Amino acid sequence: MKKTILLFVLLIGLLSKAQNQNHQTSKNIYLKGNALFLPLGMLNAGVEYQLKEKVTLQADIFISPWKSFMGKYAQVYMIGFDGRYYFDEAFKHFYVGANISGARFIIQKYNYWGDGIFQYTPESPIYNNKDLYQEGFAIILGATVGYQFQLSDRWNMDLYLGAGNSQGFYRGYHKELGIRYDDDGRRWDKSGEWIPYRGGIMIGYKL
Repeated sequence: MKKTILLFVLLIGLLSKAQNQNHQTSKNIYLKGNALFLPLGMLNAGVEYQLKEKVTLQADIFISPWKSFMGKYAQVYMIGFDGRYYFDEAFKHFYVGANISGARFIIQKYNYWGDGIFQYTPESPIYNNKDLYQEGFAIILGATVGYQFQLSDRWNMDLYLGAGNSQGFYRGYHKELGIRYDDDGRRWDKSGEWIPYRGGIMIGYKL
């Protein structure tokens, strides 16, 4: 988590320097925060930098520090990069984008939330679904669509949603016993799925 925050701060510094160097070309940079996640104790912050008249690059982080959220493991640390194309001009109105993100997680996947019998192989012990959780990392490639509009000279609002393909590598554990439920000699379990994984309402401030 500390390395993720440090990398993000460094990126803001580099983009701020680039903004000063390119001031004569009227390129803009916005610092942004997601208003939907703050009430839940989760941080989603970003910085969006104008590359061309209709093209921007956004970098953002998402941090869910919850060791338990409504009784479920919900620790997620994600960093992502968006390349965005605006149909009008940068930071205004509709846009589409391509995204790449990396995530580190300790979670209980949604299909393990309820009671139910789980057996990894016919020779494995039988467990209750809700006693199991997953720890690992994922690489995600996806697309973003959104709409951005000005609130004032320096403030704007960004409504967006993103979805894509997640390739996850994880180990499965039992909450109480602390042992792997998926231990059959493999180092990692793997899963691939199409999921919505980003979105919200970003409030941005122009530097």
